[in-house]
Amino acid sequence: MAYKWPNKDPDEIADFSVDWSRFLGTDTIASVVWLADDTLLTINVSLNGLSNEIILIQPTNTDTVATARFAGGVDGKRYKITCRITTADGKVFERNIFLRVRST
Repeated sequence: MAYKWPNKDPDEIADFSVDWSRFLGTDTIASVVWLADDTLLTINVSLNGLSNEIILIQPTNTDTVATARFAGGVDGKRYKITCRITTADGKVFERNIFLRVRST
């Protein structure tokens, strides 16, 4: 099952989050990996030469929530963003979220 975030304008730099608290119980997030259309996203803090594809600017997480700051994206394209966490107990969870980029 895939979830959906609100649309993102290609000129926006915005945060999008996944709340894992209902799956974790007393466990906590140890690490997070972000993918777009099944391709690993690496952090790109410099927006010089900004490409048209979705760009991961800054990932952060608390014990229960994973957040990614995204920039760019192709107008009209729907990205399948995957948030994969590994917990302190070694469990791995993954969720797919659709993010449509659309000029406002």
